[in-house]
Amino acid sequence: MTDLVLNETRDGVSVLTLNRPEKLNALNYALIDRLLAVLDDIEVDGSVRAVILTGAGERAFSAGGDIHEFSASVAHGTDVALRDFVMRGQRLTARLEAFRKPIIAAVNGIAFGGGCEITEAVPLAVASDRALFAKPEINLAMPPTFGGTQRLPRLAGRKRALELLLTGATFSAERAAELGLVNKIVPHAELMPAAHDLARRIVTHSPAALASILTAVARGINLGIAEGLLVEAEQFARMAPTADLREGLGAWIERRRPSYDGSWAHITRPDEARRASLRLDQPVGQAKASR
Repeated sequence: MTDLVLNETRDGVSVLTLNRPEKLNALNYALIDRLLAVLDDIEVDGSVRAVILTGAGERAFSAGGDIHEFSASVAHGTDVALRDFVMRGQRLTARLEAFRKPIIAAVNGIAFGGGCEITEAVPLAVASDRALFAKPEINLAMPPTFGGTQRLPRLAGRKRALELLLTGATFSAERAAELGLVNKIVPHAELMPAAHDLARRIVTHSPAALASILTAVARGINLGIAEGLLVEAEQFARMAPTADLREGLGAWIERRRPSYDGSWAHITRPDEARRASLRLDQPVGQAKASR
C-alpha cells in the first residue's frame, strides 16, 4: 500500500510529502489522519528540529479536500459531514498552526481550498513561481471549512480576503506573497533548496527557544496586546531556568558558537547554578580562562 505521507529526515529536518499525485494530493480522510499521526511522532522525536511540507508530483501542493469523499459524508447528513470533514480538517490546520517545531510549506504547484488553508496555517511558506492559489469553495455553494474564513482575513485583511473568498478566483504566487500567505517566491527548480536553506538557518538555534517563539505567536496573535504580552512573558519564564538560555548567554559573552542540548533541561543543582552565574558575570577573557 502506498504511504499517503512520505517522510524523509536528514540533518534534523523532516521532509513530509503529501503523496496522492494522481489526485493532485487531495486531502482525503486517510491522508489527513496519516499526516496528523506523523506530526505526533515528529513532535516527540528529538532528532527532528524542523519540518518541510510539500506535495508529490509536478502539478500540485494540494488541490484541497477530496470532494467525492466529502460528498458521501454530506449525503449522510450534517452531523456526519461535520465530524468526518470539517472537524478533521480544522484539527489538522490547528495542529500545524500550534506545532512546537517550525513547519515550512514548500508550495510546489496548485494550493486550492484545503491546500491553501494549510499554507495559511503553517508558520512559514516558500512558493514556486509555478504555484497557484485559490479559495474555490464558493463554487460548491459552501464556505471554506479548514479555517479559511478565519485565517485568511487575519493574514490579508478583511476586504482583500473577502474578494478571494466570495469570487473563488485563482491568484498567483506573487499575490500570495503580497497578501502574507508566503514568505518568498523562487524559481521552481530552486524550491526545495530554498526551503532547506530556510530550515538550516532556523535549526542552528535553541529548539526550546524556537518552541517558545512559535507558541507565543500562535497563542498571542489573536489576543489584545496586554494579554499577548502576558503570553510572551510566560514563554520567557519557561526559558529562564533552562540550560539552553545559560548556554546562549555564555556563548554570546565568550564570543563563541553556542552548543545547545536540544532539551528543556533545567539547572537544578544550586552549586551548578552558582558557577554558571559567576561565569556569566566574568569579563570575557576571564571567563575563557576559567573554562
